[in-house]
Amino acid sequence: MTDRIHLHLLSDSTGETLEMLAKAALAQFDDANVVRHFWPMVRSRQHLDRIVPELNANPGLVLYTLVNQEARARLEEVCARNGLPAVPILDRVTEALEKALGQEAHGRPGRQHQMDKAYFERVEAIQFTIAHDDGIAWENWEQADIVLAGVSRSSKTPTSIYLANRGYKVANIPLVVESPPPAKLFELKKPLVVGLTTAPERLVQIRRNRLLTLNEKTETSYVDNRKVKDEVAFARRMFADNGWPVIDVTRRSIEETAAAIIRLLGERKSRDGDLFEGVKAI
Repeated sequence: MTDRIHLHLLSDSTGETLEMLAKAALAQFDDANVVRHFWPMVRSRQHLDRIVPELNANPGLVLYTLVNQEARARLEEVCARNGLPAVPILDRVTEALEKALGQEAHGRPGRQHQMDKAYFERVEAIQFTIAHDDGIAWENWEQADIVLAGVSRSSKTPTSIYLANRGYKVANIPLVVESPPPAKLFELKKPLVVGLTTAPERLVQIRRNRLLTLNEKTETSYVDNRKVKDEVAFARRMFADNGWPVIDVTRRSIEETAAAIIRLLGERKSRDGDLFEGVKAI
């Protein structure tokens, strides 16, 4: 078993796709000691030649997404000469799509990041979501795609931001027993309203850690076990009374929660916009 490996990531664009794939693959290995070398925007042989000394000095696995044929050929030549395994991670997918679509790929670097309509819609979604965090600007909630409701520290904001980066306009509202939400929340037609809940014990722990990081007292009703249980029960009753789908985030990552919400949205769209009947616990 190797104590440590060097992982070189070479991309002709921002490298975001490459990093995500590498991260997902590495997550399958326990305690992997990996030294990452990240080389984005590699679009010419000259640029690649400046990286070659680093490859020679730190031999390891090379993952790349390069469409420039000259740069690719140079990288493959260097890797073959030095016995470095090199994997063009998108080639198999691109080849399969070419076969399925009956046309050749364009081979333009950074094409997935071009500023097209979808790009500007994503920017707009992010701006909307930031402007409608934590119950702000509730008058505009009807413009949202998704509205998340839940007690404090139930992952509403990070989930909203993640969804916004996927192109969804999201608003979120904290549910407080002593302060009823705006009536607008119960009148929404276009947005999918989703309730986020979590185990009270876990919620107390998260809130306590939050207070500690802020150097605040932890002996408050905010982390009182009984009051927190009452808060969660209050929120669940509201979800049930309004027939909103509910997602328990206790053991879910932000990505898993977002995926469940996107699936719910897709299910609703496939039903021609019909509202959900009853609580759908996930």
